[in-house]
Amino acid sequence: MVNKLLLIPCLLLLFSCTEKEPKKQANSPFCRDLEEIIADGKLIALTDESSSSYFVYKGTPIGFEYDLLSRFAKELGVQLEMKVVEDMDCVIEMLENGEGDLIAANYTITDQRKPWVNFSMPILKTHQVLIQNRQLSESKPHLIKDLMEIDGDTIYVRRESSFFPKLESEVTKSACPYYIKPIANKSTEALIAEVARGNINYTVADENVARLNKAYHPNIDISTIISDTQHIAWAVRKNSTELLDSLNEWVRVFQKGRAFRAIHLKYFKARTAHKHKVMSRFSSINGTMVSEYDELLKEESKRIDWDWRLLAALIKKESNFNPMATSGSGAAGLMQLIPNTAAHFGADSVYHPEQNIQAGVSYLSTVIGRWDDQITDSLELIKFTLASYNVGVAHVQDAQRLAEKYKRNPQKWEDVSHYLLQLSEPEFYNDPVVQYGYCRGVEPINHVEKVLSYGDHYQQGFER
Repeated sequence: MVNKLLLIPCLLLLFSCTEKEPKKQANSPFCRDLEEIIADGKLIALTDESSSSYFVYKGTPIGFEYDLLSRFAKELGVQLEMKVVEDMDCVIEMLENGEGDLIAANYTITDQRKPWVNFSMPILKTHQVLIQNRQLSESKPHLIKDLMEIDGDTIYVRRESSFFPKLESEVTKSACPYYIKPIANKSTEALIAEVARGNINYTVADENVARLNKAYHPNIDISTIISDTQHIAWAVRKNSTELLDSLNEWVRVFQKGRAFRAIHLKYFKARTAHKHKVMSRFSSINGTMVSEYDELLKEESKRIDWDWRLLAALIKKESNFNPMATSGSGAAGLMQLIPNTAAHFGADSVYHPEQNIQAGVSYLSTVIGRWDDQITDSLELIKFTLASYNVGVAHVQDAQRLAEKYKRNPQKWEDVSHYLLQLSEPEFYNDPVVQYGYCRGVEPINHVEKVLSYGDHYQQGFER
């Protein structure tokens, strides 16, 4: 039963952080376009954690928006950072403030948003549908087939969602047959779940999202269409014209290929397989675990004063959480230890998960000890440690000596990694200051970036 105290005649208005009057011209004071993104080496996407856009499953980031953006970032030659927005009503303000480069969250093109952002070419077509529980009650004796049939009840939606203007317009035209309750800090999928539990009677969702959620909540009805066709796209700042041009060209080409159709099929057609991922205990949406080794990682990470999710990220990169993983160099187990190293740090079996992690953390502690006297910044220390874990302390020290020789900062990973990359060139690995010769520096550099990227995903999706 809906709480009648919530019903304020005609319309309930709650103002959020992006509640603004339309402006004549949107000129964001912050400017970061394609050139700056490429120079920085990172594309930052503002998104929601949802089954359609982005979440983590078994330690791997997935989602329709994520899969597309990963390919676009690869085309640009940059890393992709997905920044989860807790309150999507604030997403335009976050974009304007430079907290991200684009919005990618099943974001509908609307007239209300156009003064504030520029939209890319449409990625999907959809329409809005009413979400209601199929179970009938005294307060809801039949399924609603038209908004006009909702007499005195309440529809719950986010104030800055694309659904609010449509509902507001219908209220104005139809002499208030229903009420609108703006909800803050709650996603569309969370509201759908509230309908499924019987806590509220109605909400609204895009049809593509509604179909996904019906797989998780079979007791909802999504058959009542309440809008014409609408388009889902990505949004950028008004002054990000080069990024917009690049997005549009990429979307135009990519949408015609098999890869786009495969991604669309994966998320919006193969719903049973997707349901398994979303509902898993290893899902950042409905679960609480990155891996089955989380409790051990939480305990062992204390020995090196690391966030356990960073240790999980290292294991993800090393072995994909496979305790039987092996490499061509002879490394094995979860943390990819050479058997002699594992034995030195107390492991009887390199394939035993607990022994491997304990030995791996002990080795990490030794590596950290080689750097912590000279690298005082905590994030820089992590980067030096991760690189050394991958390629060895000696090669990183060679790159450090090169950085010092060429008047760069030997305590900054950005400077040292530049010369680590040069250690594959004879001019540099034959330099007198280099003691350990050739090194394929691209591998530890990529290793550091990938581990930190996984760490970011886990820190957003799972509690410390």
